[in-house]
Amino acid sequence: MDKALITRRNYLSLALASALAICMAPALAQSDWPNRPIKIIVPSTSGGAADFTARIFGRYLEQQIKQAVVVENKPGAGTVIGAEAVKNAPADGYTFLLAGSSTQAANPSVFAKLPYDPEKDFEEIGLFGTFPMVGLVKAGSRLKSIADIVEQGKSGAKLSYGYYSSSSQIPAELLRERTGMQVVAVPYKNITQIITDLVGGVIDYAFPDALSAAPALRGTLLTPIAVTSPDRFALLPNVPAVAETLPGFQMQSWLGLAARSGTPSAIIKRMGDYVHAAASDPAIRDALMKQGMAVKPSTPQEHAAFVAADRKRWAEYVRVAKITPQ
Repeated sequence: MDKALITRRNYLSLALASALAICMAPALAQSDWPNRPIKIIVPSTSGGAADFTARIFGRYLEQQIKQAVVVENKPGAGTVIGAEAVKNAPADGYTFLLAGSSTQAANPSVFAKLPYDPEKDFEEIGLFGTFPMVGLVKAGSRLKSIADIVEQGKSGAKLSYGYYSSSSQIPAELLRERTGMQVVAVPYKNITQIITDLVGGVIDYAFPDALSAAPALRGTLLTPIAVTSPDRFALLPNVPAVAETLPGFQMQSWLGLAARSGTPSAIIKRMGDYVHAAASDPAIRDALMKQGMAVKPSTPQEHAAFVAADRKRWAEYVRVAKITPQ
């Protein structure tokens, strides 16, 4: 046989083997996933809604995958810093974002130059649940209802509210726009600072989400005066909905899990199964519900559709509230 032909055949065999090895590498890498610790980045400080959810899910996930799950808080810039960190992480299935209405839905309308595109840069994995925002004032405040805030704001009194994210800013801005009241918006880095200044009388009111507000509500220093859900909130049955004063006023936040775009679809599916199973687990459901969340398990496809619709809702909120992108 022609030696040249043998050489060509050997070359083709080697080339084919190399090509197969390259094609199989991702599959092999996915087949033993995870083989090292997984990280969940929370775009807010410890003690808030996202942090609580990430840690309770992290403990559940550790039991399922037999690997450590590290929860890392990266607060700042209205959740942008944490989201951007996940966008810039390798798309290898080892870094995830504890995502929510701020990172995935509100921020595109609130920020003029958002350093990430939630639709293009992330894969939505699953929903943990939804919850309203809660209007909070200092115990003993002269502001005992939404009607009081509106009356004082329209009378020329110097009122101020605090916010630390898009979802905590927009309810107050919608209230201002719908009523024509005057109020000063004060930005904060986290919920802890807002609670401190509410108690100290530095600001008059705030609309943190129900999960973040839950620890503060167990004490006697703050008083809830309204919730932004369409109807009264099960955990605060004696607190009226804003809609009882301003018909049609409603807004709810949510928390879920996301990964950087390009993460292998098999890993997205497996993580989606874990999120769904965790949200369906009686102990986890009970813990989240006690914190004020309406738990709603979903598939990655269902959650992606939910997020897309919510992004449109928040764009409309921002438009109606006449918030100028920062």
